[in-house]
Amino acid sequence: MAGGVRRKSPGSPSALWGKLHTLWQDKHMVLFKTEYTLLVVSVLWFLEIGINVWVIQKVAYTEIDWKAYMDEVEGVINGTYDYTELKGDTGPLVYPAGFVYIFTALYYITSRGVNIRLAQYIFAALYLITLLLVFRVYHRTKKVPPYVFFFVCCASYRIHSIFVLRLFNDPVAMMLLFAAVNLFMDGYWTLGCGLYSLAVSVKMNVLLFAPGLLLLLLSEFGLIRTIPKLCLCAGIQLLLGLPFLLENPMGYMSQAFDLGRQFMFKWTVNWRFLPEWLFLNRYFHLLLLTVHLLALLLFALRRWKRPGESIFELLKEPSKRKTPAQKIPVDQMVLILFSSNFIGMCFSRSLHYQFYVWYFHTLPYLLWSGGVKKLAHLLRVLILGLIELSWNTYPSTNSSSVALHVCHLIILLCLWLAPPLPSAPAETQEHTPVKDKRQ
Repeated sequence: MAGGVRRKSPGSPSALWGKLHTLWQDKHMVLFKTEYTLLVVSVLWFLEIGINVWVIQKVAYTEIDWKAYMDEVEGVINGTYDYTELKGDTGPLVYPAGFVYIFTALYYITSRGVNIRLAQYIFAALYLITLLLVFRVYHRTKKVPPYVFFFVCCASYRIHSIFVLRLFNDPVAMMLLFAAVNLFMDGYWTLGCGLYSLAVSVKMNVLLFAPGLLLLLLSEFGLIRTIPKLCLCAGIQLLLGLPFLLENPMGYMSQAFDLGRQFMFKWTVNWRFLPEWLFLNRYFHLLLLTVHLLALLLFALRRWKRPGESIFELLKEPSKRKTPAQKIPVDQMVLILFSSNFIGMCFSRSLHYQFYVWYFHTLPYLLWSGGVKKLAHLLRVLILGLIELSWNTYPSTNSSSVALHVCHLIILLCLWLAPPLPSAPAETQEHTPVKDKRQ
């Protein structure tokens, strides 16, 4: 229209210049405002490419389990399917079948495990993919200020070591786990359960997320519609383990899913202050398991569901419940999964150095989701620093182990004091519902 004001399109140079001008004006707040999360993590991710290349080129590789992994899968390649006969330098094969298939592929790609440098670059790629998946969780939930992501990646020596200097299988399992979490956030529950089961098939620690995932599935679908998804998870385990189950079913189950496996005291990170006889005592293990289950039950009853909602109501179809079914907000969904895993870490019989990756990327989310408002930014960063220091103290000491437990206790208390899900529908309208792609 003549004489009218021409509207600037969102993609016009003037609009872009306006955004850049606003960014320049707010430059001192870029590290604190969650709306700049994507910008900050993008810079850090590209910086991580250089860091990983530098670590691989300049820091000496340390052989711990890689050769044992290769020996174990070589036994399978040579025709041995009895799990009790598959061994490496560090002992028998104790991981589920998914581990065998993935590391068999790495065996061939790395010239029978000899090309260590190539393996390191493959694990660097896994690390970068894991960061993308983790950063997407934080970008979607907008719980954590951007400056914290420096501590999530660049500042952790131990995590880089676990990925590219030690080549453990733990990072592979956690990459698949975070891929599953992203699918859950997007509403792809069936596909997410499939990926979750694949993660379990690489290493059993991923089962620590299972209580939280079960509650989410019941909340979304009720018991009847949850059963097929649980059957999918079980079916994937059976399919992957079929060659070994046909050869020696008891041998496979006892080796790959050994919940009572004894850990060595010299490697423990969290229980160094205990006498060795107590660390190895089965009654102590039973006590930890009891407290673990009790903590999960308390969180499920008091923190992972809406006030006044019966846990038995979740067993019903969402349309048949007394109160209208409400979609769990994405941030609460992530919190339930991460806190379920964290509770398991708190009461673990032993934590070894490579286990740090089991919860490292979730710690900022847990700290900034807690209900203690007086827990200032500086104190949260201090807790992250103390945890990092505890995991980097080798060998572990009484002080490092106690410090780790104190930090865990503070985080656990903060999670307990966090507000539960809102009870009234009106309070949940502000949350964007998860897109429903359940089939």
